[in-house]
Amino acid sequence: MEIKASPSTRKHAADKGVDLEKLARDTGRTTLGREDVDGMKGGGPAPDAQRYWDVDHAAYGPVSKEPLPRMARIAAANLGAANAMIPQVTHHDLADMRAINAFRASVRDEARARGTKLTALAFHVIALARCLRAYPRFNASLSPDGQTLILKDYVHIGIAVDTPHGLMVPVIRDADRKGLWQIAEDITDLAAKAQARKLGGGEMGGASMTISNLGGIGGIGFTPIVNPPELAILGLTRSDTVPVWDGEAWQPVPMVPLDLSYDHRVINGADAARFVARYAGLIADPRRMLLPVGV
Repeated sequence: MEIKASPSTRKHAADKGVDLEKLARDTGRTTLGREDVDGMKGGGPAPDAQRYWDVDHAAYGPVSKEPLPRMARIAAANLGAANAMIPQVTHHDLADMRAINAFRASVRDEARARGTKLTALAFHVIALARCLRAYPRFNASLSPDGQTLILKDYVHIGIAVDTPHGLMVPVIRDADRKGLWQIAEDITDLAAKAQARKLGGGEMGGASMTISNLGGIGGIGFTPIVNPPELAILGLTRSDTVPVWDGEAWQPVPMVPLDLSYDHRVINGADAARFVARYAGLIADPRRMLLPVGV
């Protein structure tokens, strides 16, 4: 079998202990890249598991088969390896959405005039960008050997987008240096490109951290999987109105669930709690997003 792979891919495979010929046979592909090597290394089930999972499902009733697209296979292998190898913990909290909802209502006419869809997600991107500046260990990556922490002096936010072709994660570059309207425009533009499979190479990869937003679908919380080389991921689900005691009476308050999964090799529980508490404070009072990062 003739395998097409660049010299760097071959070296990467050798460093990872991956047999390219076996990888080509397993995937049915003869053109291989670094993502194929990374996707298969440690990402599949162990041999014993494969043996137990090899079931004749047709023996129990009618079945049909649907080949997984290449993108889905790579994502499955990467997330499987990440879930198996990373000691992951998820911290849960709620954030008060009253101020953001009121502000969005107050600028509805301006948003319409601009032709911009101002969603709550834009505020989440800004809040996350500010928290990543305030807590540099979240804006970092761990070297493959686990010996070195790589701290980043940029803030790029990934936005997970559900498309008919699978999950895609376009990236908003320099989110900490952009205003609200620009962030809103970037979200709309990147999501449309993801749906149309027109994202450029420079519009994916290199995220400091990713937001997985299921608010438009539903749910009260979930446990998103950290996607290395990122060290954390933020999950959002649908806001719900809950009673909150204000000291004198119960008030109906729209609250959004926050689910922060993090790599416990680098981030401890106390830091995660502080990170989410600051994040929730910014969402509850978005005026604080205009203050210096340390305030």
